[in-house]
Amino acid sequence: MAGYKDSSLKVFTLNSNPSLAEEIAAHIGVELGKSSVTAFSDGEIQINIEESIRGCDVYVVQSTSEPVNQHLMELLIMIDALKRASAKTINIVMPYYGYARQDRKARAREPITAKLVADLLQTAGASRVITLDLHAPQIQGFFDIPVDQLVGVPILSDYWRGKGLDDIVVVSPDHGGVTRARHLADRLKAPIAIIDKRRPRPNVAEVMNIVGNIEGKTAILIDDIIDTAGTITLGANALIENGAKEVYACCTHPVLSGPAIDRINSSKIKELVVTNTIPLKDEKQIDKITPLSVAPLISEAIIRVHELQSVSILFD
Repeated sequence: MAGYKDSSLKVFTLNSNPSLAEEIAAHIGVELGKSSVTAFSDGEIQINIEESIRGCDVYVVQSTSEPVNQHLMELLIMIDALKRASAKTINIVMPYYGYARQDRKARAREPITAKLVADLLQTAGASRVITLDLHAPQIQGFFDIPVDQLVGVPILSDYWRGKGLDDIVVVSPDHGGVTRARHLADRLKAPIAIIDKRRPRPNVAEVMNIVGNIEGKTAILIDDIIDTAGTITLGANALIENGAKEVYACCTHPVLSGPAIDRINSSKIKELVVTNTIPLKDEKQIDKITPLSVAPLISEAIIRVHELQSVSILFD
């Protein structure tokens, strides 16, 4: 590994995704920072930073994925430790932003937890956030510090182009994902279709009808998050029932909770392509799921931020 020229850039990891952090550090050309995360017998988290970071620009890699609250608390304590150890800047690299789906008041007396998380990170002492495919882009406005939101579509589109699929149609599983589907379709030079559905209650999706021509085509469903996989598998089954030749799917964040793996296994989806913003546990590593790495993208963003270069070029 060729060493990065500036020793003031430090990359640390916590417990949510250490393999991604190692990959990012290797791409940049630095060693991972030395730190430890332990717990007292009552569950309290203790963090020790085991090297000097005085005057350094520190990048902490931590997705707030399952267990969300544990990983969020680790991150807040780490930020406080870095601040008290005189880090120059504390940059949070959060590939997956937990609580992003609680971004507005849909009913009376509901919290806006995505805003609360932003407040917690800033109050703890974060200088910047680098993230990937926020569920709601307006979450950037919940912060009063810079937020760089990277996008996963270029990584996904490169993979699909390499497969050489014929007669593609890109499908959004709902109206809210049309912009994302359009970005992928533009890259693949393909038309789009939309699945019109209503959701009677959380985590339960009911497919209604399909807008667009999918007859005899290879459909690629795209979403930002696949959680219980109800939406994506119902959508895939509906596409086949309405004449699609075969169905593939992709997403940036593979939450894959509860019945997700069983649903994907028994669905009409031929292949589900995901990124490693959230690590796949052993039981989730099935033949149908193909993971792609976001490490090259994130490491390039870190270098550009550190060297005061434009990050917007990475959006293309």
